[in-house]
Amino acid sequence: MSTRVAIVTGSNKGIGLAIVRALCKQFQGDVYITARDVGRGQEAVKSLASEGLKAMFHQLDINDLNSITTAAAYFKEKYGGVDILVNNAGIAFKVADETPFAVQAEVTLKTNFFATRDMLTHFLPIIKVGGRVVNVSSLASPRTLNQCSPALQQRFRSEDITEDELVGLMQQFVDQTKTGEYKQSGWPEAAYGVSKTGLTTLSMILARRLSKERPNDGILLNACCPGWVRTDMAGPKAPKSPDEGAVTPVYLALLPPGATEPHGKFVSDKQVQPW
Repeated sequence: MSTRVAIVTGSNKGIGLAIVRALCKQFQGDVYITARDVGRGQEAVKSLASEGLKAMFHQLDINDLNSITTAAAYFKEKYGGVDILVNNAGIAFKVADETPFAVQAEVTLKTNFFATRDMLTHFLPIIKVGGRVVNVSSLASPRTLNQCSPALQQRFRSEDITEDELVGLMQQFVDQTKTGEYKQSGWPEAAYGVSKTGLTTLSMILARRLSKERPNDGILLNACCPGWVRTDMAGPKAPKSPDEGAVTPVYLALLPPGATEPHGKFVSDKQVQPW
């Protein structure tokens, strides 16, 4: 039996680090902190070691395709694949940020949707039988979905939307923020929300594909909202601690062997949410 392994992206601080902390306590196997910055990643490993927890580190910048493929090759070679993948890395502009909306849209979708999709493209093929994939999305996704035009809502909710169609819609949003046409096309002024609507929809598409292409492998893939958590990204006023924010992602990462659901769902506070 090869050693089991869990990977959490963007996990040198915040919710990502809290997810790693919980997995170190609850998961039988190696748990990896990954981060763009090697120094910060190794500092995070040390901080967990001071709590008596053993995490490992691998450099991974989800905005760098070469970094993704290098990491995927490492985990395939060393572990024969991956048992748990938590796609936590993400960004958000502050509400008061005066960066032009078109720039915010491009930068936010680049990481939260397109780079996370690249991670899934390269890591899904190496998810082991019985594996768990958790995409950290946001309650901003159903909220933003409901602000989209009826036509867009219909596509995002449809069972037959393809990955290519979704990618086209996300690119359309980015392109139309530059020309100012996005509102006429039914998009709200919400770059973070659109990026997470895309990620939640992508999760549903990929879960359907897994069920079709690997029906006997028992892999469960879900999107979730950690809640409003006190982090550098969400600010100090949020009600939840990072450890509280980690509860639902960790619950989905540790769904027991043989579980068949949830799969392809959006989950918050351990409950499947309407979409």
